[in-house]
Amino acid sequence: MVLGMSLSAYTQLHVIICLLAIASGIVVLLGMLAAKRMDALTGFFLVTTVLSSVTGFLFPWKGVTPGIVIGIISMVVLIVAIYARYGAHLGGFWRGTYVITAAIALYLNCFILIVQSFEKVPALHALAPTQTEGPFKAAQGALLLLFVIATIFAVKKFRPASVYAS
Repeated sequence: MVLGMSLSAYTQLHVIICLLAIASGIVVLLGMLAAKRMDALTGFFLVTTVLSSVTGFLFPWKGVTPGIVIGIISMVVLIVAIYARYGAHLGGFWRGTYVITAAIALYLNCFILIVQSFEKVPALHALAPTQTEGPFKAAQGALLLLFVIATIFAVKKFRPASVYAS
């Protein structure tokens, strides 16, 4: 049991939170590419992304796993993103810092989505049962390339006048 829920129910809740974080993050990143702040959705993305890491930490302890390490990295990146967005109000170099850290947080969630997909979806698992095979590496490489390119363009295009402007 985790937080009074069966492990199965808790896992479902965690997956829903993660998928909401990814979906909202993709829209927020697309918004940055279009130079739009998307204030409410940005807040939702950051909160659900924090919750995806926090709920990941609450699974039964099996020692330090790659998921725990990625969760810790994600939390550090999110602290910087949240400060850049809400503490520094995207001023000066914090605008670019926010874009980069928000994109990294989304990338980490998508990275885990691919890992879990290759682990849990039978057709993908058959292609890369140990996650060292070509299809897995190709999927992760394509994801990384997509995020590097999108982040570079988002840093160039996302230039809001003020966090508080409407």
